[in-house]
Amino acid sequence: MALRTVVSRKTLGLAKLGFSNARGLQTFSLPDLDYDYGALEPAISGEIMQIHHQKHHQAYITNYNKALEQLTDATAKGDTSTVVKLQSAIKFNGGGHVNHSIFWKNLTPVSQGGGELPEGSLASAIDTHFGSLEKLVQKVNGEGAALQGSGWVWLGLDKELKKLVVETTANQDPLVTKGANLVPLLGIDVWEHAYYLQYKNVRPDYLKNIWKVINWKYASEAYEKALP
Repeated sequence: MALRTVVSRKTLGLAKLGFSNARGLQTFSLPDLDYDYGALEPAISGEIMQIHHQKHHQAYITNYNKALEQLTDATAKGDTSTVVKLQSAIKFNGGGHVNHSIFWKNLTPVSQGGGELPEGSLASAIDTHFGSLEKLVQKVNGEGAALQGSGWVWLGLDKELKKLVVETTANQDPLVTKGANLVPLLGIDVWEHAYYLQYKNVRPDYLKNIWKVINWKYASEAYEKALP
C-alpha cells in the first residue's frame, strides 16, 4: 500500500507476540494502520497522518522503551532516586503510545464506514446521557477547542456509574488518569501535530471535520466490551 509505515511487518508481528530483547525486556513497536495514510482525506491529509504515525508515535515508543530499560537497570541497582525521576517519562511516553494506539482505531475511511452514525446500545446510551449525538459532538468539540495547550478530548464510559462521560486530559495523559473506572471509547488528539499542517491554528475546523472519519463501530465494540 502507498505511504504505509516503514516498520516491517516482521517486526510488528514479533511485537504482537510480546517480543522481548536479549536482556529479557519487553519492547514495544509501532502498530500498523488498517488503512493508507491518504485514506482519511479530505478530513485529515495523508501528509499529517504519515508524520503523525511514523514520527510522533514512533518517538513516544522509542522513548518509552528507553525509559523502561533505564527503570529496569535502576531497580536492579536499588537506585530509588532514578526510579522516581523516570516516572514522568514513562507516563508521558507510555501514555503517548496508549493514546495513539486508540486514536488510529477511532478513525476509518468513509469507504469503510467512517462517519456512519453509531447504532445499538451505544447510540441509546448517547441519547440517554447527552440528549442526542449532535449534543455530544457539540460538547466534545467545545471542550476540545477550549483545552489550553496540548492534550486529548475523550468520550469514555464510567464503569462504576455506568455512564458516558466527556473528559479532557493534558499532554499525553491517558483517560485512566481521570479515574480508575474510566474506559476510553473515543479519543481525539488535539495536539497541533495532529492538525496544524492542514488547519493551521483553527482547531475547531479540525474538530468539526474529524467526525467524518470517526469509527463508531470500534467505539461501539469497546463500549460493549467494557459493560459489566
